[in-house]
Amino acid sequence: MPIATVNPATGQTLETFAPLSLDEVERRLALAERTYASWRTTGFPERARLLHRAADLLDERQEDIARTMTLEMGKPIGAARAEAAKCAKAMRWYADRSHTLLADERPAPEDVTDSGGTGAYVRYRPLGPVLAVMPWNFPFWQVVRFAAPALMAGNVGLLKHASNVPRTALALEELFLAAGYPEGCFQTLLIGSAGVEGVIRDRRVAAVTLTGSEGAGRAVAAVAGDEVKKTVLELGGSDPFLVMPSADLPAAVAKAVTARVQNNGQSCIAAKRFIVHAEVYAAFLAAFTDRMRELVVGDPMEEATEVGPLATSQGRADLEELVADAVAQGAVVECGGERPEGPTGWYYLPTVLSGVTPGMRIHHEEAFGPVATVYRAESLAEAVAIANDSPYGLSSNVWTTDPAEQAECVRDLQAGGVFFNGMTASHPAFPFGGIKRSGYGRELSGHGIREFCNITTVWNGR
Repeated sequence: MPIATVNPATGQTLETFAPLSLDEVERRLALAERTYASWRTTGFPERARLLHRAADLLDERQEDIARTMTLEMGKPIGAARAEAAKCAKAMRWYADRSHTLLADERPAPEDVTDSGGTGAYVRYRPLGPVLAVMPWNFPFWQVVRFAAPALMAGNVGLLKHASNVPRTALALEELFLAAGYPEGCFQTLLIGSAGVEGVIRDRRVAAVTLTGSEGAGRAVAAVAGDEVKKTVLELGGSDPFLVMPSADLPAAVAKAVTARVQNNGQSCIAAKRFIVHAEVYAAFLAAFTDRMRELVVGDPMEEATEVGPLATSQGRADLEELVADAVAQGAVVECGGERPEGPTGWYYLPTVLSGVTPGMRIHHEEAFGPVATVYRAESLAEAVAIANDSPYGLSSNVWTTDPAEQAECVRDLQAGGVFFNGMTASHPAFPFGGIKRSGYGRELSGHGIREFCNITTVWNGR
């Protein structure tokens, strides 16, 4: 895949970028190593000052950054502005809290005595340069949620961004430099996927974090495992959205639409499978289909647009194959199921499928676009069973006001998150990640900042 800015609303290639030469990659790795040697010794106040400055600059540049994201991957401009604002918020959150999240831990005095020592504590120390292999769907947020905690922990960052968002990747590097970070603290590597293995294997790279497809995660984890290097993987998701009879149905329908088409449906944590109790199935399906049909599809730079194009032509083709397979095996298209007339870009109409069965590909594969599948369940136990019948386990959404049902869902749903009467969202205060083929490790919160730390026991016998 060439490194290029291609407007998904038109299919027009706006700019191409030559991959970095091997000599330039070497120069940047050497710089990362030198910078880390001094950066790791800085105190939390200095790290926080610089991260606050980066957040302020991000706010000042919000419109330009939002337009760059929309131009490169097609998200509605309002959503792009919100993404930039969310990044600034996360930067400030880590700037203000990292000294507490990484404070020395003191064991109980009796445990120190029992160990034969006179004093002991646990210290969180940085690891070194961390490589981040990041996707295009949230091109600023995915990077910042790695970079903010990594930099505050004393690590330095190397970014290999998706090849279709090079302008965004360069804007991220420039933002940290403009904020006053030492050269080498955060660097963008404009390289293709074929160049990733060499960077992972380089002795100067301490760890790797990846957000992306299952295939990409397997490839990165295999190389990192061979080198015995720490990895965090946030991979695909096919999150369930359960609706029980006690739910506020109009609110559930409204939130279900948002949860499915956020970011043009291209989100790992977007609800994709809507599992509805038989008592409210017909009402939910009718109202949900009507709302999906009414969504405004169009130019993502227009303020009124609710659903823009898919980011790549291949992404649309993959989605069309999933829908075609389901329809061929008996699924019913309640709305959508085709390209809209008129636009020349990679658009696909918001789509609702009912009658989906386990033999269909879309039952087990992730639909990365505005396509929803709706299931009927006779009980909560059946709804949970359908929800768990997936290779993924990123997050889940449940609409019920029954405390017993909520407790059952927390106990039984196979996911890294359970969100009641709302939709899954990421926030710097809460750990984010999944199980099964959705990956391992956690981002955000104290759990996320400690993923790339050397957790060190310090003990004194005198």
